[in-house]
Parts: sequence; C-alpha cells; structure tokens
Amino acid sequence: MAYPRLTDKPGAIETAAQIARGEISPIEAVEGAMARIEHLDAHINAVVVTDFDRALETAHAMTERGPQGDQPLFGVPMTVKESFNVAGLPTTFGHERFADNIASKDSDVVLKLKAAGAIILGKTNVPPDLADLQSNNPLYGRTNNPHDHSRVAGGSSGGSAAAVASGMVPCEYGSDIGSSIRNPAHFNGIYGHKTSFGLVSRRGHTHPMAGGCDVHDGPLSVVGPLARSAADLRLLLEITATHPMRSRSKPIEQCRFLALLDHPLSEVDAAVRTPIEAALEAIAASGATVDRSSELVPDLVEQQEDYLRLLNVAMARGQPAPDGKAMTLADYYLLLDRQARCEYAWQALFDTYDFVLAPPLPFLAFEHDATPIGERRITINGKDSAFADGLAWAGLATYPNLPSTIVPVGETGGLPCGMQVISRRWADLDCIAAAEAIGHILHG
Repeated sequence: MAYPRLTDKPGAIETAAQIARGEISPIEAVEGAMARIEHLDAHINAVVVTDFDRALETAHAMTERGPQGDQPLFGVPMTVKESFNVAGLPTTFGHERFADNIASKDSDVVLKLKAAGAIILGKTNVPPDLADLQSNNPLYGRTNNPHDHSRVAGGSSGGSAAAVASGMVPCEYGSDIGSSIRNPAHFNGIYGHKTSFGLVSRRGHTHPMAGGCDVHDGPLSVVGPLARSAADLRLLLEITATHPMRSRSKPIEQCRFLALLDHPLSEVDAAVRTPIEAALEAIAASGATVDRSSELVPDLVEQQEDYLRLLNVAMARGQPAPDGKAMTLADYYLLLDRQARCEYAWQALFDTYDFVLAPPLPFLAFEHDATPIGERRITINGKDSAFADGLAWAGLATYPNLPSTIVPVGETGGLPCGMQVISRRWADLDCIAAAEAIGHILHG
C-alpha cells in the first residue's frame, strides 16, 4: 500500500553514516540542508527562524576535529520546534510581543541533541501558544502542507513535520498535548512519536511569559521526535530520554492488537478509515491477532470529558475555563485521581493486548481555516461536525500518559494518512518497533 513520499533524501542515521564513511563532510551536510530550506521554504514556510551562520561555524569545527566520543548524530543537520529554547534564538510561541525574547541557554532536549553531534539549523513554525492543529501566527505567518499548499501542515508541530516531509531536514523534535506531534505526522506522511509522560525532559520548553525562569511541568504535555523512519525515531528517543524505558519486543506475528476505529464522541471519515482498515487487514494477514472490540476499554466518554478538563487546566495554568469558573485545588486533585484510575484501566488492558491501533484524527489535512478552533466546523462523511470533537483521538493516549507512534499507512486523494500505535506507559521503544514492523508490512 503506497503513501505519498515527497523526498528520497537520507534520514538522520544514513546521513550520519555517510559522514562517518567520509562520503560527505558535516559542512556538505549542512550546506545541502540550507540549500533545500532556501529552495523549498518559500512555498512552505516551515523553518521560520534560521541560524545558518552558527550552523556553518559548527560544521567547519566538526569537520576539522572529527567526532568527540560517542556522537551518533555527528554532523547531522536538523531543526527543532520554535517552542524549544536555543541559546541566542527567539522563543515566541507565535506572539509578536515576544519577538525579542532571546533564549540565554539551550533547552535540555537541544543540549542532548548537540551533545550527540546534531547541528541545529533553526526553528520551525507553530500556532500561537501551541494551541491549534494548524501552524499560523501573526509573527511568522502560515505553514503550508508540502503535499498540498492549500491545506494545513498541522499543529502545533506543523513546521516540524513539514520540514521533515519535504526533505529540508532529516529529523525534528516537537511537543504534544493535543496530538501536536501526531496530527502533523499524520497530515504529512511521516513518523512521529508522542512519548510517555515524563520520559523526556521539558526543561527549556517554556512559554516566554515565564520570563526565562524554569517552571513546573504541568500535566499531559510531552516532547518527542519526528522523522521519516521509525529507526530515526528510536535513535532520537534514545538520545533524549531521561527515564528508563521497558521493552518486551516480540515479532509482530506474535502480537495481539486491539483496533479502535469507533469513538462515541467522534466519527471517523472514510478518507481515514479506509486506509487504516486496509492496514489492519495486512497486519492480520501477517499472522498477528487483531481484535475489533474489548470490554477492557475504559469509558471513552468519561475519559474524553476528563481529558478536556485537564487539558484546559494545563493550557491555561489555572485561569478560568470558558464557563468563567476557575478550578479549585480540591477539584484539581480529584481530577488527578480520576486520571490515575484511567491509567490503571489502560494498564489492565495492556495485560491482554500488546498494542492499540487507532486513527490520529478523524480527518486528513484540512484546508486553511482561520476560524477559532472552538468554533471551527469540518465535514465528516458528508455531515457537518464540530472540529474539536476530533480531539477524542488525541486524548486516547494523552490522558492516561501513554506512548503513541504514528506510522504512515496510506493515502486518500493524494493526502497522507497515519495510524496511532499505542501501548503501556514506558513501552515507547515497543511502540516504535511495532510501527516499524507495520511500515515494513505495508510499504516494504
């Protein structure tokens, strides 16, 4: 089953291997990526902050001295989401008033990527406050989907995914609280990984309103990698993880999958369902068990209602909800209790199943739409639907703190379609391994 590919440029692992073999130098790798950005980004607008001069300086120094110890990304050029602090570059979260907010030090993720040998070329576009499924803001403008410029690249890691899908850079690092890694990966036909909550440090991925101070890591939000292969996701995660990961990887034909394609609050459009159904058939044909229902699934209506309540708290940091009421501390702790019970219920499900397979969203990349997300509408199977209902598929893994890998499974009308591969908390490497195996089954 084919899905649209936009580039045959090497990924992160192959670029590092080319450099190690002496086929190219870090200088040539960086200059090549810069040229692609300058050529392609005029029509996509993904890399909105460039740091080419310093990147070239770093590449020249690396070329002269060679690797310093174990550096699996030695000389590999990449970008990171605008919301990560990179010393000397602005962090604005898409706001004009923060255009002069220059970071004084690197975020933890950027420090780890640089220590592994990566060369940061710049930063990629986001929506204001990282609060939309498209990347458009007053400071940097709109990012277009490289498959169809009339459509969104996703958000809030939309610039990240567009830069990777178009071949500007081999890999990226983004963040996710409401599918912000998963929907761009889905929309752009690449791999993306929403990490287990707490697996990778978010220090330095901080709103500029914090004034450069470190802040408490609120609930739900995580950071994670995007790439054109599962192998690159694995490497990026191994480089950046700060918590031990458990792995009980086994051949896919020995795995038991639970497919969730129906949600009581969000109907899935045929443009998404059809490629995923075909993928499920191929997975089952490989010898794996694919169940279509289970009494072990928690109450998804209750889970989504609680997810939206906690999401509002996390995004607004205690400010009043749309109904004008602020959550009390007692109510907040009661909600955390409900979240813990939901996580325990999913743990019980994963005693029976290895993975849950689900849509990332109920629709493909949509046309640019400036309507506020809470008021936006979208057509699902010919019916007018509330756009925000699609967040039900984001909350599936986010609320219980689970990992989820997006694997491209196919296309409809030239637009890519992905699928979530979800497992128990800390089983991030297993999710990536399963996504890789599924990719091999579907695409060779």
